[in-house]
Amino acid sequence: MAKTEVILTHNIVGLGGESDQVKVAAGYARNYLFPQGFAIPVTGANKRRLESLKQRRAEREAHEFNAMNELSKSVSKLICVVKVKTGDDGKLFGTVTAGMIADELKHQFDIALDKKKIHLEAPIKSLGEHVVELRLHAEVKSTLKVRVESLTPLAAPAPAPVEEKPHTEKRGKRVEAEKTEAAPKAEKPVKAAKAK
Repeated sequence: MAKTEVILTHNIVGLGGESDQVKVAAGYARNYLFPQGFAIPVTGANKRRLESLKQRRAEREAHEFNAMNELSKSVSKLICVVKVKTGDDGKLFGTVTAGMIADELKHQFDIALDKKKIHLEAPIKSLGEHVVELRLHAEVKSTLKVRVESLTPLAAPAPAPVEEKPHTEKRGKRVEAEKTEAAPKAEKPVKAAKAK
């Protein structure tokens, strides 16, 4: 397989950064890198252009580093509130992911942050405050406080039942006792003895 040397004009994951001189397959360079403008062939004129590419790359990386440094300072003071659906007992339906946190940062604070820069050991599965690590740059790390709240209000705890006094009488006797108190017994008429 024929290899050719090219100078990259853009960062390409797994291949190299801007202004790197790399060897790639001739077909890959001819069919993908050159038409897309991601690379240029190594020639005398392009080697002179290499210095300007390196300078542009250094300026861009310094600007990116400074921007991420400022962002890390401001983000560490923020509390991002994520509202989720929960059951009556406060248990989440699903989990809070890095994508949801990135969306809320954009919505609440107008901070556009790639979800790949939000590092969660595992998705968040409970209500309350959590500390999330942000990997903003290779040399810049920060933390963000995330408060997970419920969209559905949690049910108030039921009041303790009022204790009733135990009944000492049996039901049957008690009913009879109430009847006798409510209406006095009518006396039975005395039947006259039949005369013989």
